[in-house]
Amino acid sequence: MKTATCFFFVTAAAVCLLPLSTQAAQQWDFEVELYLLGTTIEGDAGVGRARQRSIEVDFDTILENLELAGMIHFEAIHDSGWGAALDYSFVDLGSDMSGPQGGIVDAGIRQGVLQADLLYRRPLAKGSFDWIAGIRWWDNDLDLSVDAAVLPGPAEIEVTEDWIDVYVGGRAIYPINDKWHVMLRGDIGGFGLESDLTAQLYGNVRWNFANNWALDLGYKALWVDYESGDPGEAGYFLYDTVTHGPLVGVVYKF
Repeated sequence: MKTATCFFFVTAAAVCLLPLSTQAAQQWDFEVELYLLGTTIEGDAGVGRARQRSIEVDFDTILENLELAGMIHFEAIHDSGWGAALDYSFVDLGSDMSGPQGGIVDAGIRQGVLQADLLYRRPLAKGSFDWIAGIRWWDNDLDLSVDAAVLPGPAEIEVTEDWIDVYVGGRAIYPINDKWHVMLRGDIGGFGLESDLTAQLYGNVRWNFANNWALDLGYKALWVDYESGDPGEAGYFLYDTVTHGPLVGVVYKF
């Protein structure tokens, strides 16, 4: 896995440096976006000897237990149509939960998702369409401190799991007028290389309210079906979920 992680960072760096390798006189468009996703997580999860369980964590629960979060998007598009993008979202949750016998469970959950896109844009009769190929890196840490009154056995459980998925997809951008446009993106991947499946759907409306500034309002859903190890064994890990919710972001273009 360390080899795969190193490969990911090398590939992501190459994608990001792609615009810098061309002639300086050529024209590039850049944008940076800070955004917030009203996250809900639903699906099935399993760790070690624990059986597969259905999970549903809504946005209110995440806000109550949030310790740290960050979400940022960067992309660059060249006049030739080639471009690159990076997107990173990070959530760190912590919670104390009372057990059925009065014990305390202290849970810490950290999830990071970093994706790197290689883009190729083609003009349409109105708007444009981007072909996309990319890699998505999932990084999950789970720390549990369990009182013996809640669950017999080891008091400390630490699970760290990260993997890389490849995907392909597309993005259509349609201008309504000079101030507004709509965008729809979809991708699919995994193909059994790491995850059995990963997919994403994202649609938004963008309002260009100033020369270099815009506001994004949209909805995003991200699926993953990942499993490693053998069920019932100590190293088993299952994560079959969809993370979805409304999105609001502020964009700076230069």
